[in-house]
Order: sequence, then structure tokens, then C-alpha cells
Amino acid sequence: MCGIAGIVHPDAGTPNAKPVPREIIRAMTTALTHRGPDAEGYHQGSGVSLGHRRLKVIDLADGAQPMSNPKGTVWVTYNGEIYNHRDLRSELESCGRTFRSVCDTEVLVHGYLEWGVAKLLDRIDGMFAFGIWDSAAQRLLLARDRMGQKPLFYSQLSRGGLAFASEVKALLVHPDIQPAIDEEGLAAYLTFEYLPGELSMVRGVRKLLPGAWLSFERGHVDRSSYWHIPIKDAPSPENAVPRFTELFDEAVERRLMADVPLGVFLSGGIDSSSVAASVVRQRTATNVKTFSIGFQEKSYDESSMARLVAQHLGTEHHERVFTAEAMKDVLPEVVSGLDEPFGDASLLPTYLLSAFAREQVTVALGGDGSDELLLGYPTFFAESFAKAFTQLPRPLRRGIGRLGQALPVSTKNLSFDFKVNAFLRAADAPPSWRHPLWLGSAIPGSPDDPLHADLRRNFPADSVLSFATAEYDAPDTQSNLQRLSYQYCRTYLAEDILHKVDRASMAVSLEARSPFLDRSLVEFVAALPASQKLQFPGRGKAILKAAMADRLPNEVVNRSKKGFGIPVAAWLKGPLEEMVNDLLSESRTKAAGYFDPTCVQRLIEEHRTEKRNHRKILWTMLSFELWRDARGIPGRS
Repeated sequence: MCGIAGIVHPDAGTPNAKPVPREIIRAMTTALTHRGPDAEGYHQGSGVSLGHRRLKVIDLADGAQPMSNPKGTVWVTYNGEIYNHRDLRSELESCGRTFRSVCDTEVLVHGYLEWGVAKLLDRIDGMFAFGIWDSAAQRLLLARDRMGQKPLFYSQLSRGGLAFASEVKALLVHPDIQPAIDEEGLAAYLTFEYLPGELSMVRGVRKLLPGAWLSFERGHVDRSSYWHIPIKDAPSPENAVPRFTELFDEAVERRLMADVPLGVFLSGGIDSSSVAASVVRQRTATNVKTFSIGFQEKSYDESSMARLVAQHLGTEHHERVFTAEAMKDVLPEVVSGLDEPFGDASLLPTYLLSAFAREQVTVALGGDGSDELLLGYPTFFAESFAKAFTQLPRPLRRGIGRLGQALPVSTKNLSFDFKVNAFLRAADAPPSWRHPLWLGSAIPGSPDDPLHADLRRNFPADSVLSFATAEYDAPDTQSNLQRLSYQYCRTYLAEDILHKVDRASMAVSLEARSPFLDRSLVEFVAALPASQKLQFPGRGKAILKAAMADRLPNEVVNRSKKGFGIPVAAWLKGPLEEMVNDLLSESRTKAAGYFDPTCVQRLIEEHRTEKRNHRKILWTMLSFELWRDARGIPGRS
């Protein structure tokens, strides 16, 4: 796993192209050291410069980047893993291509020369973000993997050039890219808790979408998608469960490829437990290391289930319990290290788990993607209740809403009052909006929306939620649940879950791999009917549970979804109260001009007095202010 960066001038590749200053590309690459602490490399050409930071996982002796063909006309800087690189290597060698290393990077070099970018992207299977500079064509190509596991940002420069990097913080080093807030990004962030679609939090910086590639040639940018999740309305095959099991085991096997120590994240839920069970079956001669963390607050602690799975599978299990004080201590470090603000508080335990695992391994497998693809979240089951709720008379719905707000406030994980009010806040919304609002922080334009009125006028609800609507409407299916699965994968999975795992693991130089996001497995699951995934009453991930019935304890297979959370609600009026009062003070909020000071103070007071549970929006704003301080980004006024 690595960090990549590059700058290309509009006349790059011509004899008179102005050189890229070495100090800029070196500073950009240095900002990504945490992603690749083992080595650095650069390519300087006519009006082009590429940078690379390497975390050595495969071919430790060779594989230095940027890497070129023997003639030096094509250069690649690449972050990720190509799991089928050995098969592609054999195919390319049969075409007469000669390899100088055994690393997967060289497959991109020869694959591009042999097949071109479109066929190369169709053939490779893995998680990746890369840049290919073709000096003969005077063309830069950028590409990102199908599901969005690896990040890639870019910005067009003042004189027609283009800069790209794995993280926004590396782009901020460039003198053309000013640290100013993208106001559309801020409006979306307060709603979703993350930056959806192509948005970033920095003005002028954009994100390459999952399954997309970009061409930059003589100052012109062209973007295109090369793959979408192939949702289909097909009948279920007779052998669905054994075929799913076979594809899942193959996906896990591909992700065991490494020349460094490897382990498994183990939460005790069925997703990570399934991955661990498959690894144990395939590594019978090796002690499989599993890692989990626990919390003193019992409603958030899953360590006992992780221990149960580890004992059942016979893994070499490692566990560490963290206190609220320990997590509070790392909060500024974790948030300030982010390239963008991030409102999902599970970033903290993910970071602590990654740091704990990194003490012994360099690669860790996890269960990300299962809930989105296999309809595992409780919100999918709640969809049927929402349909029924919207049929009730409006006065009755309003009355139920008032009763929900009158429930006693609890700070426990997924408490009754939290679930009821989360449901009621968006049950009336259109289906394409409902789920992002259930999962997010602030409903645009609502009384609890803290965005400054000047900004809210520019970004009303239909504008902010257009990202969710577009993804909901994209698949050609008659099934509402299939549409929701696609929407979750393209929004919540790509920009929240995978963003979180990438940043948390890369912050400690750990490579995280997700077997559920294997291309063959995703395409098989996407073609299954929703009934193979969600079965009533409330049995999500049905095909996975059937596949794992003989591999895992019954308590694990049939347990309810719990999530990976921390006691944010209690912290905000306890250990973090002083930080909240400082960073979200009325004077500071008024001076910055991003939030409505009166609204912010009301939210804080209602949360402190337990009148309402505003943990989501308060945490989202707190994360934004911590990030803004770390990046030195000024206010609007």
C-alpha cells in the first residue's frame, strides 16, 4: 500500500515544457509518508513529475516506483493491490512482454502498453488508484478501483496543469491550491457526515469516483466510468449458497497474497468472523492472528463475542481494552491527521484497532462491504415500516413524532430512544433521501441544521441530496431494496466506511483488505434477488448466514447487527465538554461564519441537559473544527 502524487503541465512531453519544481513534488510526496514509510521515489520529465511513497508488501527487494517500461516512455505511480496480477503476468509474457520484477505494479506498465487503458481496467481485479504518464501520447491517465477502496484526488492548476494525490493534504502543499472551504462540500458534509460524489472540503479539489478514470491531455480533462455494480432482476440460481461460498473463499484466498505478516480484524460479528473462518480453513499449517478491541462501556463492547469466535476457530487472538480517556487522548491526533473532516465517530476505534494490529502485522483482512451488498443494516428492514408509516394520517404521524422526542434520552449504544427518533426524523422523506438522512447528521433546512443561513440559501435540501437521488435512480431494477443496496455501495460504503478504513489503517502504515469487495463476488451478489439477502422478519445477509452455518457458532450467525461505535453522546457532555465549549463557542462560531451561532448553542445546551440527543451533528461539527484548525483554514469573514 502506498501514497501517490503527481503534477503535469499542459505542454508536458514537449521539448519546451517548463519543469516541475522538485521541491513541490517532494513536499507533496512527503505529506503522504504515513501511507508508505518504507521508500520514496520520483520521476522528473518534460513538464511532468510523479512521486511515490511505498509500504512494502509484495516483492520487497524490487518494485520501486514510479516504474517505467524499458524505453522510459510510460511511467506508473500506483497505490493498491492487483490480486490477479500473476495470471495477467502469464498472459502478458505469452504476448512477448518481459518483466524485471515480480511485483504487481509492472503488470500495469505492460498491460497498458499491450491492451490500452480500457482493456487494462477491465482485466485487473483489486483495490487501486494509479497514474500513468504516457510521454509519447502526452497523456496522463488516472484510475480508481471499482468499489472505491483506494482514494484519488485531483485539481486543475492556474496555468492549465493538473495535480493529483492520494490525499487532499498533499495537494494543499501546491501553491496554486489555496486552503479555502468548498461551501457545497460543507453543506453536504453536515448532511451525510462525509463528502459524497466528487466533492471535497477544499475549493478546487475534486475526487475521482469509484470505477472511473480520467484522461488529461494537453490541458484538457476527460472523465469516464468503466464499471458499475451490475444490479439485475434475475431469479436466484439453484446452487446460490454453495456458489456464494466458493466465490467468498476464493476472494479470501486472493487477499492472503503477501510477503509480510498478515492477520484478521475480528469484531465478533458475522462479517469479520466469516473472513477469519475462511482464512483458518486455508492456512491450516499457520497460526492465524486475529485482533479485536473492547471498551469499558458494556453497550459498546463486543470483545466477548470476538473471543468466542477466536476460541471456536483456534486463532492466535489478541485483544486490548480501551477507556474513554484513551480515545479522548488520541482524538486530536487522529482528526488533525485527516485530509478531510469526517463525521463518523467509529473512525477512532478503527484507528486504535489498526494501530494495535500494526504492532504485529502489516496486512489485515476485514469484513467491510457485506452489510451494503447483502442488506445487513437494520435500516433495510426499517424501509418496510417507513412505507407503512407514510400511509398514516399526517396528524397521527406528527403526534408519534412528538412522542418520540418525549422519550427519556439514553447514551447507550443504539438505545431505544435513539432508534425511534432516527426512524421518525426521515420516515416521511422520499425513498432516495430516506436512508442518507437516517444515517446522517443534519436534515438540510431543518431547525437542527447548523449551516449558516447565507450558505443554506445556496444549497437547499434537493441540491444537497441530489447525490443520493442520482445513485438511487442509477440501476435498472424494479426492486426498491436493490436500488438501496446500490445507493449504499456508491455513497455510504465508498465515502464513509472505506474512507474510514483507508485513513485509519494508512495512518499507521497498515494495509487493510476486504474480501467482500472482490469483483467476482460483488457481481454474483448483485445479480441475486433481494430475497436471497434480506428475509423477514429482519434477517439480513441471509445467504451469508446460510453459507457460514457450519463454520461459526450459532450465537454469531444469528446475532443482531451491532456496529462499531463509541460512547460519543456521553463524551460530549463529559470528557469532551470543554473541547466542545471551546471549538464551538458562540464567539468562535460567529467569527468563522460557517455555522449559525444561535443554533449551535441550542444544540449544545439541549444535549448537555439531556433534552435531546444531538451527538451526530455535534460530533460532525467538532470534527470539522478540529480539522480546520489542523489545516490552518480561515473563516469566511
